[in-house]
Amino acid sequence: MSATGRDDLDEEAELSDARVAAEPRTERDPAAEFDPHGKAAPHAAGPDPSAETGPGGETDPAGVTDPSRETDPRTREARPLVAASWRRSVRARVSPDGAARVELDEDELTAYREAHPLSATMPVIRELMGAYATDGEHLLAVCDAAGRMLWVEGHPGTLRKAGAMNFVAGARWSEAAAGTNAPGTALAVDRPVQVVSAEHFRRPVRAWTCAAAPVHDPHSGRVLGAVDITGGERLAHPHSLGFVQAVARAAESQLALLGPAPDPGRLRLSALGRDEALLSVSGRRLRLSRRHSEILVVLAHRPEGVGGDELLTLLYEDESITPVTLRAELSRLRALLGPDVLRSRPYRLAGTVDADFATVDRRLASGAVAAAAGEYAGPLLPSSTAPGVVRLRERLAGRLRAALVDRRDPGLLADWAYSAWGEDDVLVWRALCAAVPAAQLPPVRARLDSLEAELSAGATDLQRTGHHTRA
Repeated sequence: MSATGRDDLDEEAELSDARVAAEPRTERDPAAEFDPHGKAAPHAAGPDPSAETGPGGETDPAGVTDPSRETDPRTREARPLVAASWRRSVRARVSPDGAARVELDEDELTAYREAHPLSATMPVIRELMGAYATDGEHLLAVCDAAGRMLWVEGHPGTLRKAGAMNFVAGARWSEAAAGTNAPGTALAVDRPVQVVSAEHFRRPVRAWTCAAAPVHDPHSGRVLGAVDITGGERLAHPHSLGFVQAVARAAESQLALLGPAPDPGRLRLSALGRDEALLSVSGRRLRLSRRHSEILVVLAHRPEGVGGDELLTLLYEDESITPVTLRAELSRLRALLGPDVLRSRPYRLAGTVDADFATVDRRLASGAVAAAAGEYAGPLLPSSTAPGVVRLRERLAGRLRAALVDRRDPGLLADWAYSAWGEDDVLVWRALCAAVPAAQLPPVRARLDSLEAELSAGATDLQRTGHHTRA
């Protein structure tokens, strides 16, 4: 466990990221062929960089590379992390030839940066990365949890070249908006990531190499954003991944020093956007099993307590599950938390519980829609089928979604639309289409047209097979 209470990076996953960077360069190495700084590179045999190739090296008939194909000798095989990211990029309908969208103008960006928690970490980040980025002709970048670049700094020449692909402050580089890239993918998988040249989903970015690591709130564990180092082929080294991970942890340590220490008598529960909840109790941070996560969510929502029979119906779809099974789960949970935390008759949690989903609910109730959206890290225990959790999840997501549509703020709507849970939400995409400025409309309109065409095709298929649905 790290000093912030999170699990250390899985060794196998870390080696997976570093493996591509550490492999000996061959004369077909794409990172050696293309240089963002415009320096001449030795001629190398192989495909043109503008060709529609990616980690797997083959081109899909529709124009999108399938990263699962493993025929290109440049990479031998697509890393699972990269292949999964490319599949998500395809599902999100990211254009391989598109460019990142600049969403925040100078005034909006200044105000947003000043209020963002990561602004307090910038002195530390600049001290650790500033000289390295400038001297090495690289860029340091920091983005928020939605993938919007807040700071992009470094070598002046590299900044100019990066500006050509909108790698600038105010632009959105989330994976769902810009395809596979280190900061966007690091946020998507919540761990440090290195992306080397042709592993990028978009062709204009394949001349670059980047490494990024997410930064978390040291008390709640919530993702605040990511820190990134971007440049040319010299960054294609495993040390780059370790370096950026160390900077992210230094930023988290700075936040821990600056922020107030949590009350040891309070329970803090984080269950949004994760299948296994995190619980802070008595100075410990615990990752709960899925069933224990469901129990804690239900009890946090019902501070007055829940009787055994009712708790059974809230947790299990299968009516054949007996009270003995539930009591066994509660006994194991009590052993984990301590007898003073979980009480019975009725089952309840002792003391005050700060649950992230309850915070979002309170902010919505007070009309603070932007604050609620900022705290919403994703659906509540998204894989849970426990009836009580499903009702809470759908109610919270529905309230927030309706508030965003009613608010008509293009930035807030884009955060939802470009998220993993909102990428197919036609209602939000329609609202976003009506809210964005004319200059930003074409890609939004194209995405909405694609979604509506799919809906129309699906409805036609249902009619052909004789199935009918009721609104």
